[in-house]
Amino acid sequence: MHPFRRAVEAGDTAAIAGLLADDAVFTSPVVFKPYRGKAITAAIVRAAARVFEDIRYVREIVGADGRDHALMFQATVNGRQVHGCDFLHIDEDGLIDELTVMVRPLSGATALAEAMGAQFEQIEREVLSS
Repeated sequence: MHPFRRAVEAGDTAAIAGLLADDAVFTSPVVFKPYRGKAITAAIVRAAARVFEDIRYVREIVGADGRDHALMFQATVNGRQVHGCDFLHIDEDGLIDELTVMVRPLSGATALAEAMGAQFEQIEREVLSS
């Protein structure tokens, strides 16, 4: 089990932040432009932890070189069922330098976009205080 999955399932956002490279890039399921940097990526992950209810991973797929991981999950966001996948790329130091999240169905993605949008002021405050 990848340490990211273990930390998400435990709700340990500090451990998740510790797994991120300084130059981590987060690609959102609902925003075109990627977010760059450990501080913003960690703040977005903390917000997602507040938004996703009952997240549970159902499958983990690892690339042949061990540097690419696909972590498939199910969760609820504002009463909407969401199926998704966290795609991780691990750098030479063993840290996550790319985190891409994809979700379905559209109703779940819409609920996620609304819920995360409501978190964005707090995300910005967290980044500025880091």
